[in-house]
Amino acid sequence: MGIFERYVRREVVLASLLVLAAFLGLFGFFDLINELDNLGRGNYGLEHAVMFTLLTMPGRVYETLPIAVLIGGLYSLTTLSRHSEITVLRASGVSTARLLRLLASVGMPFVMMTFVTGEFIAPPAERAAQELKLEARSQLLTSEFRSGFWVKDENNFVNVGSVTPDGKLLQVRIFEFDGNRVLRSVSEAAEGVYAAPDGWTLSDVVRTDFSEEGATVMRSAHQVWQSGLSPDVMSVMLVVPERMSAWKLWHYIQHLADNRQDTGRYEIALWKKFTYPLACFVMLALALPFAYMHNRNAAVSVKVFTGVMIGVLFHMLNGLFSNLGAINSWPPYAAALTPGLIFMFAAAAMLWWEDRR
Repeated sequence: MGIFERYVRREVVLASLLVLAAFLGLFGFFDLINELDNLGRGNYGLEHAVMFTLLTMPGRVYETLPIAVLIGGLYSLTTLSRHSEITVLRASGVSTARLLRLLASVGMPFVMMTFVTGEFIAPPAERAAQELKLEARSQLLTSEFRSGFWVKDENNFVNVGSVTPDGKLLQVRIFEFDGNRVLRSVSEAAEGVYAAPDGWTLSDVVRTDFSEEGATVMRSAHQVWQSGLSPDVMSVMLVVPERMSAWKLWHYIQHLADNRQDTGRYEIALWKKFTYPLACFVMLALALPFAYMHNRNAAVSVKVFTGVMIGVLFHMLNGLFSNLGAINSWPPYAAALTPGLIFMFAAAAMLWWEDRR
């Protein structure tokens, strides 16, 4: 590795990490301010608000890292350009392709950092944050329906009144249908506790069986319920798809597919798990054309502001295409790849235009 390569790598990495630290400080401050409204609810105190904010930081790292790389790359490369160092490199025979390869090698650690954070660090931290808040506020997890959650499990429909932070089900009702969609039984239980590999153990169960002769009611203190549902599936209710790991997304997609339910939103989130980290490469390629602009009088802050606007636009397009893909049933890979491809073609067009000049 040449001296100039080590120099450019150091400048880009340091600037990107500095921008990332600034983003985390800014988001952490506003997240903490937002949590102050919950103080005094149940046992929720300032220490819980601080811990909740810290646990959500890995998710913030995952979301903002490509934008931090863009702004850091813009700042460092524009500074080099202002000092005519990029001009000297190009005059010395360093081609655009070589600079792109250098930036790709710089971006690889950020790509790995984004993937590892989004796959192994952010999902459990986000779940722990939500469980901490629910437990401290002495709340149960419920849905917007008065009757609670409804889940399809093969031929059964399951209604869960609420879920505790540790995964216990309360007020469980199981509607069992046969192959002809005829209701065969209804089971009601006060609570359900998962114990692998036996499945769920239901307590205070009242089961009503329906037949041609009439209805039969049976009561039992405990009953084992074998189901495709698991705490991992139920944990989907705590974490949004974008903050879930790829393994849990895949598992939940299979559960929905087996029950013939819509999987679009979760498939898009799964594709984004593998495509979003690659945005670090695209962001660095997009920053390079700004380094070719030879206006020495142009303020670096103007180009950094442009980078911030581009980063905001990228974040908005990511969310927009995810929602459009889920609403219009687009292919999941198209909804996940389109924002990155748009910015990649924009970077290629800008580089072509600067080289042409």
